[in-house]
Amino acid sequence: MAKISEGKLNRVLKSLEEMKVFTLEQLVASLSCSVPTARMKLKQWGTYTSYNQNGRYYSIPTVPRFDDNGLWYYKSIYFSRYGNLKNTIIELVARSSFGLTGKEIGAVVKLDPRSFLHHFRSTEGIQREKRDGVYVYFSSNAAIYDHQSNRRSKLGHTSGEFVSDADAVVILSALIKRHGICFEEIMALPEIRMHKISPAAIRNFLERHDLGKKTPATKR
Repeated sequence: MAKISEGKLNRVLKSLEEMKVFTLEQLVASLSCSVPTARMKLKQWGTYTSYNQNGRYYSIPTVPRFDDNGLWYYKSIYFSRYGNLKNTIIELVARSSFGLTGKEIGAVVKLDPRSFLHHFRSTEGIQREKRDGVYVYFSSNAAIYDHQSNRRSKLGHTSGEFVSDADAVVILSALIKRHGICFEEIMALPEIRMHKISPAAIRNFLERHDLGKKTPATKR
């Protein structure tokens, strides 16, 4: 097969950037090349592979705008700075302050935890423990585990005072989008009701992070 010209590669890259996500079949058609050649280009470009949709979609490095969790969502296609779903969950668990429950992991990666968590019962980098009847995933790094375990125990998950990392993202997103709203307005938001975050947990979260001053109508 004839070598693909630099001009054609640049045109294809520009087109892929405009498309944002693409499949291997689309790349083969754009380059008029074989599948092995297209796969080689994916590797050379350092493309990201979707962690859902069976890894069918790709995106070139200049496109994704990853959030604080290292994730980027394009329509119903999800990408991670850390690669596949396994690496992503290992990283998310390691970065969490209190470890993560299956529900919390699912909320962050936007997937039903029942569809993938059975693969993480014995995964290097993660250890699972049952706390108050719920499995919690902690880092297997001893120092990180001790920190996560102690924080989760001290916060008392069963008391309703605990705000998980996933819930914290929901609360902070609400405050950013609706700057200056009061406590009652926060509690009335559909995303808060959907995640069933308790009033006590939200109050403590606001006070602990000195966010209560930004919601002057908050009452004790």
